[in-house]
Amino acid sequence: MSTLLISHPCFLDHLTPLGHPERPDRLRAIDRVLEHERFQSLERDIAPMGAIEDISRAHPNAYVDRLYRAAPQEGLVRIDADTTMSPGSWEAALRGVGGACRAVDEVLTRKVSNAFVASRPPGHHAEHDRAMGFCLFNNVAIAARYAREKHGLDRVAIVDFDVHHGNGTQDIFWADPSVMYVSTHQMPLYPGTGAADERGEADTIVNVPLAAGDDGAVFREAVETAVLPRLDAFAPQLVLISAGFDAHARDPLGGLALLEADFGWITRQLMDVADRHAQGHVVSVLEGGYDLEGLARSVAAHVMTLMTG
Repeated sequence: MSTLLISHPCFLDHLTPLGHPERPDRLRAIDRVLEHERFQSLERDIAPMGAIEDISRAHPNAYVDRLYRAAPQEGLVRIDADTTMSPGSWEAALRGVGGACRAVDEVLTRKVSNAFVASRPPGHHAEHDRAMGFCLFNNVAIAARYAREKHGLDRVAIVDFDVHHGNGTQDIFWADPSVMYVSTHQMPLYPGTGAADERGEADTIVNVPLAAGDDGAVFREAVETAVLPRLDAFAPQLVLISAGFDAHARDPLGGLALLEADFGWITRQLMDVADRHAQGHVVSVLEGGYDLEGLARSVAAHVMTLMTG
């Protein structure tokens, strides 16, 4: 079977202020690198519109309504200090949800081996009822709940290697024993959460903070000692990846020193976990990554590893 790439042109229509790091050029850089000949065997699909019913699995309807009403007809509207909406943001946010859920369907029905969803805005900072950190809806959290409720899974793991802690995903699953949330991230750094003693009500939150300057060797040791054993003990039936590439050494928003080979390595480790426990089921959803060259090279390494099966 093959690897599925899901995206949509509307992700370019989510506009942010001039100079904002979460900009449409991120998707353009990814599109360019994935057009290379070595990615021609990717299956490609367009992200459908997400259903409000699916969003409400992770966010209350009142929050969804609030964002819908906030979406402008023209110009930009600030949701918080660094999160904005433009006229194209509502459709982009809905298709981000739809793309993540479509990927879950395609992988769990064994139509493809695994999937990567190249969407924006990102999602992992979006809490139960709060948009923040460039994020509107928490795509990976919605996908996890969708997999549980639509496909009857008992255990889903979310692994987040973005340089920033996914406070929103942690918030949503803090008291949910059916979803294990694992995060490697720089600390201290925005948003200020993610200490190792933040473990959730069912001990299914696993935070592995790293220090500024930590490189691939430190990252790999942390994954091998603190992440993989917990995932194996949990035995997930689906591995979801919050694939943030801002831990790259080139990235302006973080201070870790990972290289694209490190992203290829962690992808392989998570695929091996999925092979052991989840019939190989892996769905990856784009989060951060703000240096265009570092992002493109890292996504290429990530997707090429997914394609190795």
